Amino acid sequence: MFDYPPDIRRLIYTTNAVEGYNRQLRKVTKTKGAFLTVESVRKLLYLVNRDITAKWVTLPNWARIRNQLAIRFDGRFPGS
Repeated sequence: MFDYPPDIRRLIYTTNAVEGYNRQLRKVTKTKGAFLTVESVRKLLYLVNRDITAKWVTLPNWARIRNQLAIRFDGRFPGS
């Protein structure tokens, strides 16, 4: 793990963001008693997803991280 540069280590640690995303989706669906149709669930999740992704930001050093990943994983990284 510590063999990677600090920028890549930070990218690896961001899996917590995926868990947070799932937690926010679950929080919305858990408070509802029942859904009348599958379409109503889709609409609710779409609206929640729109609100969640509006708050996302990109990593500040993304260009440098992409270059490091392309060098380290030559041939396996998209765009390398």
